[in-house]
Amino acid sequence: MPLILMTGIPASGKTTRTLKLKSYFEDELKSEVHVVSENILFQKAGIDKNTLFLDPSKEKEIRGLIKAEAQRLIGRESVVIIDAGNYIKGYRYELYCMSKSSKTTQCTIQCETSADTARQWNEGRGDDTYSQDVFDALIMRYEAPDSRNRWDSPLFLVLPSDGLPLEQIQSALFDRKAPPPNQSTQCVG
Repeated sequence: MPLILMTGIPASGKTTRTLKLKSYFEDELKSEVHVVSENILFQKAGIDKNTLFLDPSKEKEIRGLIKAEAQRLIGRESVVIIDAGNYIKGYRYELYCMSKSSKTTQCTIQCETSADTARQWNEGRGDDTYSQDVFDALIMRYEAPDSRNRWDSPLFLVLPSDGLPLEQIQSALFDRKAPPPNQSTQCVG
């Protein structure tokens, strides 16, 4: 059913929040939850994330893989969480259009962490760190979501010290109607 887009700068807590959401929806709502993780896709593809983010064509390819996997999983019976940077607003718009054409709701969760804090968290990751150049480049490229954009709304801003607003997220996903798909994207039957 619903689609949840995680977004934030590198090492801002997206995966930690994703695991909390997954646990909540599985335990409290008995929902089936699918996580589409860019880190897992990197591992499956055998690509080092630092190498990937220095090559725009590989980066575009991995975004395509994320979108295809989410599109395959999105449906009426499960929650799909995209655990990735989702830092390009045009890409978030594409994902919004995908959920809209699938007649599902969606929300965006922005992990708002200062660059200094994220840098410290990144350095504590051991072998899974972003290089300084890639980390800085991704921060510069990050296009923060804006709740005035329909594709970023509803938007939940989560600070490191905040708990997830689980009930509000649940309500945003399950207590409202999905936006109607555009006529131009519907199959003629």
